[in-house]
Amino acid sequence: MSIRPALPRDIPAIYSLLRGYAEKELLLPRSFSELYDSVRDFLVAEEEGQVIGTAALHVTWEGLAELRSLAVAEGFTGRGIGRTLAGTCLADADRMGIQMVFVLTYVPEFFRKLGFRIADKSELPHKVWGDCVKCVKFPDCDEAAMIWEKQVNR
Repeated sequence: MSIRPALPRDIPAIYSLLRGYAEKELLLPRSFSELYDSVRDFLVAEEEGQVIGTAALHVTWEGLAELRSLAVAEGFTGRGIGRTLAGTCLADADRMGIQMVFVLTYVPEFFRKLGFRIADKSELPHKVWGDCVKCVKFPDCDEAAMIWEKQVNR
């Protein structure tokens, strides 16, 4: 398995992965247009030429980004692919000087193991809620907000 930046040719596979999770109401659906517009945000996990996972790091403001659209293909879960994708996104955030990454999730324990902490949604800037209006659960969101903050060695 390898992790690499997504390419425009990967968008149909990314769309398919995300659609499966969106149909289960586990993440927001993304249109082809949105995916092509943000292809540079995405990473893919690939095995033998097949996209088996994806995640995106979306910069929302100086020093703030969202880890979003984390999905692993059925039959490939439980192999650490999601953890590797998320870890690569966090390393990218660190490299870019981003001090805080947030996620909205139904699986907080997964993200807790990566160093995220539960946060009150009021800790997040209002700007981050732009995508929420697309959610079928808006305004009654039942996802957990979580934050990862860069640890500064003193």
